[in-house]
Amino acid sequence: MTVIEQINTTVEFIRSISKFNPEIGIVLGSGLGNFTNEVEVVKEIAYEDIPNFPVVTVKGHSGKLIFGKVSGKNIIAFSGRFHYYEGYEIDEVIFPVRLMKYLGCHSVVISNASGGMNPAQRVGDLMIISDHINLQPVHPLRGKNDENLGPRFPDMLNAYHDEYRAIAIKIAEENNITCHQGVYVGVQGPTFETPAEYKAFHLMGGDAVGMSTVPEVIAARHVGLKVFGISVISDCGYPPEAMIDINHDMVIAAAKEAEPKMSLIIKELLAKI
Repeated sequence: MTVIEQINTTVEFIRSISKFNPEIGIVLGSGLGNFTNEVEVVKEIAYEDIPNFPVVTVKGHSGKLIFGKVSGKNIIAFSGRFHYYEGYEIDEVIFPVRLMKYLGCHSVVISNASGGMNPAQRVGDLMIISDHINLQPVHPLRGKNDENLGPRFPDMLNAYHDEYRAIAIKIAEENNITCHQGVYVGVQGPTFETPAEYKAFHLMGGDAVGMSTVPEVIAARHVGLKVFGISVISDCGYPPEAMIDINHDMVIAAAKEAEPKMSLIIKELLAKI
């Protein structure tokens, strides 16, 4: 079955359950699932019930598709994402983003928890993603291109929509929320970074590093979705003396603590786009 055939099969299944028409997709990262409390829920579908959907295996990702309204906008929220390090094929990782387009979305909001590499950052700060560096081992568009999805060589100049970023920065300022802008480095994982890796990524121009987001953003731009990306700084890896031993529970805890700030920015952004 081709990717387009998989998408059409999944869309047909979802439409058989709900006729709700989303405008904006939201991908919720580690520890950020409580944003769903902001949604006026119309319908929920467990990932395991959806054709062609993998099942999440990572703690902090609940694994359900939520249709509803936030700030007057029709949204579809993916509570839980798929990572390449989980063993999925890259087409499986990006399938939800492609699905958004075929369900009618024009934009996607992508969130994550990431390790900070800018000395100005503190744990719990937010960072609006202005650009990325792709260090993941497999490119999501590798292989024969399907022109029904998008062009062979998609442009990435404005991968993170500049208008959305400007709106979000203004929202943060008006609400006295510490919010940086910066470059996100996408790596495979699942190991956290070594001190040498943090230093190298910082010298490359990175401000935060994580194990997701980049494949989804590339896929989103390929199908023509506008992107807003935002990170919670869950730990600090640069300068080296800022590093501490880290585990996934600490990442989830930091994300949950910052969640109200992120939720406020996303809610107000949705009202304006």
